[in-house]
Amino acid sequence: MPSEEHQHDDHMADMSMNSEHQHDDGMNMSGMSHHMHMSDDPGMASMDMSDMKRRFWWSFGVMIPIIIITPFMGMSLPWTLTFPGSIWLTALLSLLLYIVGTKPFFDGAKNELKAKKPAMMSLISMGLIVTFWYSIYALVVNQFFHGDHIMDFFWEFATLTVIMLLGHRIEMAATMKAGDATDKLRALLPNIAHVKHGDMVMDMPIDTLTNDMVIQVLAGEAFPADGTVISGQSQVDESLMTGESKLIDKAENSRVVGGTINGNGSLDVRLTQVGSQSFIGQLQSALSTSQDQKSRVETLADRVAAYLFWLALIFAFAALVIWTNITGFGAAINIAVTVLVIACPHALGLAVPLVIQRTKAIAAAQGILIKNRKALTAANHLKYALMDKTGTLTNGAFNVTRVVTHDFDETQAIAIASALDSQSTHPLAKSIVAYAKTRQAPKLQATHVENIAGYGVSGMVNGAHYLLVSARYLTENNIIFTPLDDNGSISYLLEHQHVIAGIVQGDTIKDTAPDFIKQLIKQGIQPILVTGDNHNAAHVVGNDLGITDIHAQVSPQEKIDLVAEYQKRGDVMMIGDGINDAPALAKANFSIAIGAGTQVAQASADAVLIANQLPKIINFLHLIKNATTKQTQNLWWGAGYNIIAIPLAAGILAPIGITLNPMVGAIVMSLSTIIVAFNAMTLKY
Repeated sequence: MPSEEHQHDDHMADMSMNSEHQHDDGMNMSGMSHHMHMSDDPGMASMDMSDMKRRFWWSFGVMIPIIIITPFMGMSLPWTLTFPGSIWLTALLSLLLYIVGTKPFFDGAKNELKAKKPAMMSLISMGLIVTFWYSIYALVVNQFFHGDHIMDFFWEFATLTVIMLLGHRIEMAATMKAGDATDKLRALLPNIAHVKHGDMVMDMPIDTLTNDMVIQVLAGEAFPADGTVISGQSQVDESLMTGESKLIDKAENSRVVGGTINGNGSLDVRLTQVGSQSFIGQLQSALSTSQDQKSRVETLADRVAAYLFWLALIFAFAALVIWTNITGFGAAINIAVTVLVIACPHALGLAVPLVIQRTKAIAAAQGILIKNRKALTAANHLKYALMDKTGTLTNGAFNVTRVVTHDFDETQAIAIASALDSQSTHPLAKSIVAYAKTRQAPKLQATHVENIAGYGVSGMVNGAHYLLVSARYLTENNIIFTPLDDNGSISYLLEHQHVIAGIVQGDTIKDTAPDFIKQLIKQGIQPILVTGDNHNAAHVVGNDLGITDIHAQVSPQEKIDLVAEYQKRGDVMMIGDGINDAPALAKANFSIAIGAGTQVAQASADAVLIANQLPKIINFLHLIKNATTKQTQNLWWGAGYNIIAIPLAAGILAPIGITLNPMVGAIVMSLSTIIVAFNAMTLKY
């Protein structure tokens, strides 16, 4: 609808639910189902939460008897309970654990190696393979050959499996995938299109549509593809393109876009772009590309694990070669295996997941849901904050902002307009009724109320005939009036064809927005307004908030281009709530969706702001910085042990009499695990 129009058809209220600013209490979060996928980590195979939970508890149950009946690094602990044949029971239980607990890591390692980027999954898998199969080798040699006793690592294998499963279960619970945004986009389209064949209309699946087909789109329906109107008149909600909930007039030769919502008229449309070439198809492609790029971002933990993987392999191979020449192959293989066992990332595997879980819990308590852990690192180096206008910096709802009268009492004008609108459920009408209540205008009754399709409403109030219509109605009916130049929707109240009042309705800036912008600037982050609305409306909001960098009438593709342009100069945060923001949210280094916005935006973002308070984003950025510090500390604790222990286990200082006893190494490894867990819990808001 043009900004000056006032449409009062009750049917449009139903369609407003399909507009960009859907208020479903902000809690119907897309992408947050119980079947979350960890494919944001290229090394982690897709696995749902319930499967990981089952594997963890089965593995935990099997681990308990193993650590009770198996010596630790060959040493009996106070609770160790061995008996004749206990080693065979240990081997059987370990085999069961190998079958149940290792699959997630082996699948992940396969993906990492296929991508030629061994990281955490490869490091874990190497530890699992070595500890299990060397223990089987030790069992066979010790039971059937009577030579020197070979130490097995069943105890270490069991604890490594369960601790790693715990770490990844925590990580899966703490992060949520945004990859179903394309599915949410697809849901905007109808399943069936009314295709015209001469005088006949046939319902056909939209995947069978081709260019040049003529379809009929009835009132309230979504357009199945892009096209050009060849007959009919209506108004269309194009908020998914512009972000603005305004109805746009459509008549012959007008362009329409798939996914937008038709108004109260019926339109015949000749299709011009279907499937992947349509507006929705291009949005899906842009989303997929952006999300795929972000999924390949390598985290600090990945890099540390990759270094440790190669460090362990190099030292193990070097130890095998060197010690074979010195002591023989039997002793050398023991040393090489010890190196690989020492490299098992018990602490490293928990270092990041525990911090993520703690961060998620704190953020959730403050009204922010974290969905993509990988993007959190980028929040530490933000230089630009690109923001949508409607629904992000403004309330996204129309309110009466000004009433101008012509020789008529303002309160009486509002009372009459409210009476005409009292039976309508359209957002603009409800806004006028609500304004009349706040002004305590007298409550009047309207009779003979009629909708004037596409223009407004008419009726009798106190025996006089009134119209509440758009400027277009006045122009087309040659009614003389003084147009108002305010931004927003303007309705004109007429008595006997004479304009007696103009009612301006517009969006209002959120109470928390000014403080938020000031805090961003204080943090050294430049705020940038990016909106699909017109230049005047954009500059009014931008000037009020002190934003100097403003981009108006921007399409979704242009938003992506702007994000990419600013990314050349520094890391970018994107904040938005609409379908037209989704590709930019996925493209940005770090993104936050407004919880009262669309499901497509929420599914595309790295985090969702449920609390309707923008300054909480500033607090969230501080939390992320603290969490990053904790992650770095934990990685140093976890990896530092390995960096020191691996060379010692390889015997690099053996010539001067310094070696690492495997039992001492295991004890230190356990202590480092406890330290990273405690350090993660000390993270504060």
